Amino acid sequence: MKKLTLSILSLAVALSASAQKLDRSIRPKAGPAPEVKLGEPQSFTLANGLRVFVVEKHKLPVVSISIQLDIDPALEGEKAGYTSMVGELLTSGTKTRSNEQLAKEIDYIGANINASSSSVYASGLKKHVGKIMELTSDITINSDFKQDELDKLMKRTLSGLEANKNEPDDMLNNVSASLNFGKQHPYGEVVTDVTAAKVTLDDCKKFYSTYFRPNVAYMAVIGDITVGEAKELIEKHFGKWQKAEVPVATYSNPTAPAKTNVAFVPREAAVQSVINVTYPIDLKPGVPDVIKTRVANSILGGGSNGRLFLNLREKHAWTYGSYSSITQDHLKGNFTAYAKCRNAVSDSAVAEILAEMNRLQTEKVGAEELQNHLNYLSGSFAIGLENAQTIAQYAINIERYKMPKDYYQNYLKNLNAVTADDIQTVARKYITASNAHIVVVGAKGDVDKSLTRFDSDGKLDYYDNYGNPLKAAETKAAPASITADDILKKYVNAIGGEKAITSIKDIKTVTKGTLSMQGQELPISILEMKKAGNKLKSEVSVMGMVQQKQVFDGTKGYMEAGGQKQNIEGDEAADMKEQADIAAELHPQQYGLKRSVKGMDKVGAADAYVVEAVNAKGDKKMEYYDVASGLLLKKVETSEQGSQSMEYGDYKEVPGGNGYKIPYSVKLDANGMVIPGKVETVEINKNIPDSEFN
Repeated sequence: MKKLTLSILSLAVALSASAQKLDRSIRPKAGPAPEVKLGEPQSFTLANGLRVFVVEKHKLPVVSISIQLDIDPALEGEKAGYTSMVGELLTSGTKTRSNEQLAKEIDYIGANINASSSSVYASGLKKHVGKIMELTSDITINSDFKQDELDKLMKRTLSGLEANKNEPDDMLNNVSASLNFGKQHPYGEVVTDVTAAKVTLDDCKKFYSTYFRPNVAYMAVIGDITVGEAKELIEKHFGKWQKAEVPVATYSNPTAPAKTNVAFVPREAAVQSVINVTYPIDLKPGVPDVIKTRVANSILGGGSNGRLFLNLREKHAWTYGSYSSITQDHLKGNFTAYAKCRNAVSDSAVAEILAEMNRLQTEKVGAEELQNHLNYLSGSFAIGLENAQTIAQYAINIERYKMPKDYYQNYLKNLNAVTADDIQTVARKYITASNAHIVVVGAKGDVDKSLTRFDSDGKLDYYDNYGNPLKAAETKAAPASITADDILKKYVNAIGGEKAITSIKDIKTVTKGTLSMQGQELPISILEMKKAGNKLKSEVSVMGMVQQKQVFDGTKGYMEAGGQKQNIEGDEAADMKEQADIAAELHPQQYGLKRSVKGMDKVGAADAYVVEAVNAKGDKKMEYYDVASGLLLKKVETSEQGSQSMEYGDYKEVPGGNGYKIPYSVKLDANGMVIPGKVETVEINKNIPDSEFN
């Protein structure tokens, strides 16, 4: 009977289709916005002031608990970074459980518990909800910060900051935050290795004891649990949480610049620029403009269907992607448009970003384009409702920001009511290209001068990677009388002179240092051999095991890493010849190297000449020579794959080297992986056998 019914239905559909003419040129009308069913939160407040919201969802046997503190971020000043450390210390042990015991108990029940400086989140199976509530309470109320845990965290933090010093996106974000909000606003503070190193255990303890109080806390419990069950557990585990007066911070009120200005952040030898067009805005959670700006941002640069992406990537092929964001915040929001592109098109990319921003103000968006973005945003909202943490956030938002109780129930209805006129109105209010910070991280000399046309006064402002203004002395030109040949000759003399260099027939060095990874210090050793005839062998060992090896006999060779072996040939062989040449500085013309003076800069406290070296292929590297001594202080190479810099110091004569000097102190920074090292042994003219280079 079932098959017969299906056949009749199929026949009816076919007959209906043949009886009606389908006009595919007419776009189907959008249906009514679906009703959003979040579940009605039921709430209660404990005697200590903890406000609780419970949303019952019995579809799956899981429960999530979200605690958020209604506190404004603290100004951290010279100890910027300590509040983020509080979040990690919260889950590192309590007064009743060590770090290891806490981790073991969480793992045993398969739960997930994490924390930040203003929140705690936990989730797991319903059958373990009592234990989850107990552990969450212990972390929230009884955390016990220990010095040894802070020490481990400090190592990881400082290692990460060191790695990110030359990362373009980190540099861009630091400077953008500093310019948008200023140092007297928590969103404008930048964590540095200097500020993080000043953080003490007392700083973290004081923050925790001051701000983790129930009278400024919201708790949302979502999942397979009744209000009665939740209330009993919460009163048992959180009822003794003691309330206290919590200070309310006040800050400066950042505003967008009166006119557009360009902030340039020099990044040595960069082959790409990263760009932010950004400024602060006033956009509070829950106001009607939030939904409208979300649609406007989706059209401008919310994803791969945004105009920025379609323009800069699809049309011009200048970038892998270009995006924008409009951020709501109860203190201060911000607008940002972002792109990463080649040096040669940096100014063109900025021009197109500004043009697209202006276009949204002057031209109404078409009906089809608008509907496509409404459909996309509707789908994204619906998918987000599958996440219990999202629903918890919604419940807390409504109470914390005094939003309409039906804000999220009506979200899709209000979203689909957005019109082209609404988009143009909010674009004129929030997307203002004429009042923006244009922040660009890129190669000084190659990129910066092309950007002056975007600055209101035609004068660029220069900043370091932390948003501090660069002094004029750090961007000055070298004397016109100084040539690259002069600088190279002085360097050759500084390391012993031509006679000493040509006397070296072979040299073997062993350099030892440490590699910091995830808070651990791993011993690293680098063996390097060079021999006349452009022969080279190098081995990098970590914890006594060879991880990388290069061997070159002057004509051919191979590289080996991670169990993979690759022959060195073609352009790589030409590069290896130069690298293997002990006396490469004496005849750069053999390798097609051309050097030019680019200016002067600082390397530490030393004044240095900046020299650009370009080989026959057009590859560039920047070299920094001490003005006083002539010694090479730093070398930076950047390619599409990333950047690598090497710093040199502590030059000393090599025993038996006829006055020949090498740097005994080196520091390698390869794509953020920093390895400081010291040369332990040097051997010269020991007649290294050719078999070492086979």
